Amino acid sequence: MRATETEELVEVVLPGKVEPEGLRVRRGTVPVAGPGQVVIRMEATGVSFAEQQMRRGRYFDQPPFPFVPGYDLVGTVATTGPGVDPGLAGTRVAALVKVGGWATHVVVDAADTVPVPEGVDAERAETMVINGITAWQMLHRTARVRAGQTVLVLGANGGVGSVLVQLARAAGAEVIGTASARHHEDLRAQGVTPLDYRTKDLAARVRALAPGGVDAVFDHVGGPGILDSWRLLAPGGTLVAYGTASTRDDEGSKQLPVLKLLARVWLWNALPNGRSAHFYNVWAGHRRIDRFRARLRTDLTEVFEALRRGDISARVAARLPLTEAAEAMRLAESGTVAGKVILHG
Repeated sequence: MRATETEELVEVVLPGKVEPEGLRVRRGTVPVAGPGQVVIRMEATGVSFAEQQMRRGRYFDQPPFPFVPGYDLVGTVATTGPGVDPGLAGTRVAALVKVGGWATHVVVDAADTVPVPEGVDAERAETMVINGITAWQMLHRTARVRAGQTVLVLGANGGVGSVLVQLARAAGAEVIGTASARHHEDLRAQGVTPLDYRTKDLAARVRALAPGGVDAVFDHVGGPGILDSWRLLAPGGTLVAYGTASTRDDEGSKQLPVLKLLARVWLWNALPNGRSAHFYNVWAGHRRIDRFRARLRTDLTEVFEALRRGDISARVAARLPLTEAAEAMRLAESGTVAGKVILHG
């Protein structure tokens, strides 16, 4: 199938290490699907922490500038390439792409798409692609949290954190979540015990709530504070690190913070204390592509079903047109919003 000739490709380009207003809007010809591929007409994409790091040149394995950012998207299959079931055209799908999602039309391998169930609109589904798959896999595959356990979620109001606390509560876990004070009322309404992340005695406050330690800590901050996350674990507990937000504005090597964190994880796991540490990477196992795709499809389908059932709710912080990506980036980086900033085509 071919796209109509009246359509135009609109995409946002990150030309280098720039402030948000340095993003560029580029227009061109709608791409053509090759063998095994589809073209997705983007309905919703978003601003994640990855793009915030990329514009600073600090994402661990980002491509060379210039490139089109956009970690994930949801949209309708517009055209199909050779070897792809033409019946996919017109269906709503989600895709995890790492880069390229900030565009009206995106080419992906058909095998990398995940169907979005009926009753779930594009914006709600978009909040659950990278954020939902990250939260689900960390909770259920890495930490294997069970009912009755207590977990600590840093950044409980953020994109991943807001999904993580809901999934943890749905699994029957007690949740302690850090966030600024303005988000505490909302967290309490979700059954979360909130703590202000700026509190100097944060570790002591957590210990008072969980004297024996917590069963899992989910830490996107990294830096020196990761030591407290490790020390707060109960015997048999699990630390899941999934970012280095504390170094977002640093200069120098973008690999060094991650390598330091990986070294800590390796050292901690070598200690005979019954606790474990992990650095979560959604792309782990990508070289075994068939297995990776099957796991991604299974887990994201579980997330979408939880959303459809109402076990979790989508948290859309704001909705802006794709051409206002600069404003969306500024808003996402402001730290004033809860949930995900969405861009629509």
